Amino acid sequence: MVEINRKTKETDINCKIDINGSGKSNIKTGVGFFDHMLEALSKHSGIDIDLTCDGDLHIDAHHTVEDCGIVLGQALKKAIFPIQAVERYGNATVVMDEAATTCALDLSNRPYLVYEVNLSGKVGDFDVELVEEFFHAVTGNAGLTVHIIQDRGRNKHHILEASFKAFAVALRRALVKNDRLGIPSTKGVL
Repeated sequence: MVEINRKTKETDINCKIDINGSGKSNIKTGVGFFDHMLEALSKHSGIDIDLTCDGDLHIDAHHTVEDCGIVLGQALKKAIFPIQAVERYGNATVVMDEAATTCALDLSNRPYLVYEVNLSGKVGDFDVELVEEFFHAVTGNAGLTVHIIQDRGRNKHHILEASFKAFAVALRRALVKNDRLGIPSTKGVL
């Protein structure tokens, strides 16, 4: 179990994760669609996530979503590294009705994000552009290389949910134990 707390003038966040959990979550950010996405991430990654955020939602959801990504990324980095005896790489394509999104990732300790999801507008009150901000924050703070690519789709909710679930499944696969690999790098360190 890893716990990270972060308090700024914009957000007050408490986060606990267990990367060896069973996908249980308790998410309360005040942003309904975002809570739904984080619950899906928890369920499909198998990572237990307990996250609460008191953010400046009277302005908008930007700080809440980005700062939750920062904290979740910091928690993942603390839980994953130093890396040893795991697959390291993971990928998944997740479909939701007409939508399909692919995620490939590397527990590289070198943050990089390729985000090719071509959406604009809103899902309910949620600005869809905030999903990219979230993944930038997670990858940057966790030290992950992540490629999230929209394969197809029309429904914004389906496309974004498939993106979170594809990330979750790829992360779960990368974290699978493999004692034969030791430190999974020819450099001997990640």
